[in-house]
Amino acid sequence: MDELRSPFLSSSNCHEPTTSSHTVRIETNGIGNPQQHGFGISTVKKRGLGNRSWIRIDLNGNSKILELDKATLMRHCLLPARDLRLLDPVFIYPSTILGREKAIVVSLEQIRCIITADEVLLMNSLDGCVMQYESELCRRLQMTREQSDNLVFEFRAVELALEFTCMTLDAQVKELEMEVYPVLDELATSINTRNLERVRRLKGHLLALTRRVQKVRDEIEQLMDDDGDMAEMYLTEKKERMEVFSSTEQYFSSSFAEGPKMVSKSAPISPVASMSGIHKLETALSGAFSKHGSYMSSSANGYNIEELEMLLEAYFVAVDNTLSKLFTLKEYIDDTEDLINIKLGNVQNQLIQFEVLLTAATFVATIFAVVTGVFGMNLKTTIFDYADGFNWVLIITSSACGFIFMCFLLYFKYKKILPF
Repeated sequence: MDELRSPFLSSSNCHEPTTSSHTVRIETNGIGNPQQHGFGISTVKKRGLGNRSWIRIDLNGNSKILELDKATLMRHCLLPARDLRLLDPVFIYPSTILGREKAIVVSLEQIRCIITADEVLLMNSLDGCVMQYESELCRRLQMTREQSDNLVFEFRAVELALEFTCMTLDAQVKELEMEVYPVLDELATSINTRNLERVRRLKGHLLALTRRVQKVRDEIEQLMDDDGDMAEMYLTEKKERMEVFSSTEQYFSSSFAEGPKMVSKSAPISPVASMSGIHKLETALSGAFSKHGSYMSSSANGYNIEELEMLLEAYFVAVDNTLSKLFTLKEYIDDTEDLINIKLGNVQNQLIQFEVLLTAATFVATIFAVVTGVFGMNLKTTIFDYADGFNWVLIITSSACGFIFMCFLLYFKYKKILPF
């Protein structure tokens, strides 16, 4: 962490606002329109290299708030700018876990951090999940010093990030279930605009949450399917191999540098001693090169990645279970929608049947109205000379209309248009 203690770094205890040396001068052109001077490529670069607040957690569980810029993080963790862009809260990226040469980039929901073999750089935020992650990780690391646990530091940090992500997503799913099921049951009994709007809003939340859970599940599955990516996440082992290789190189360089001096100042060396020394040198050299070769091929042929694979598989099962709950909830919503469509179709069929009956009755009434209209004309007829003539007209007309209406009903029954 020598590089972190740089002029770009300040502790969280200092709450004094920092002032930028870049000033902006605003002038008017006489018409009232402001003209800004000083904005350009240099301003964009300074904004891109702005300091952000990070929480540093070391191996012993001690935390400290730092102010670091992007350039310092890139040099310290050997990360490209595109990896740090995944942690930028300004941009919205899906959940990602990346294994790099000296660090693991984790972006899981609110947990955005850089994990190395010695420390965790957690992006500072007022979110409760971030504060819980910090306190829980510090507590577990402090307890680890008293207990024997074979899990390395970087895997502890990754495990806790996965644990918090799974717990957060599962809690959101349970909260959504408690809200969705009563609304769907109410909608099934009472179809109105308010209930339909509530279901539409909840369905939107369900789809958004499903995409998030699906992305976390796909990321874990993709990581489990690639042995090279999992091998890159063994930061402690790679660091130890590199330290052994560096110490071996220093030993060889010092031995070769001091060799001639020792030969010139010492007495004649026996052939047996010289041969044993050469043999030891060759053995150590071959061991160093084999270690260096295994270090260089870590991402290709890999280490024993069973430990990390079992860790990822446990949380893959948890996320898959959460995703199954969302699919079940979606199926329940789809079934409710089908039930509502069936009910609406039934009501529509009843309206159509009523319309058919009304149309038949209207046709029959129209026949009666035609007869009434004919006798209502100012025509000379002898039918009104009989006392019972008008009554017979009414009886015959009503009987004919009733007979026609009954014929309509029998036809509808024959065609099964009406449920008689």
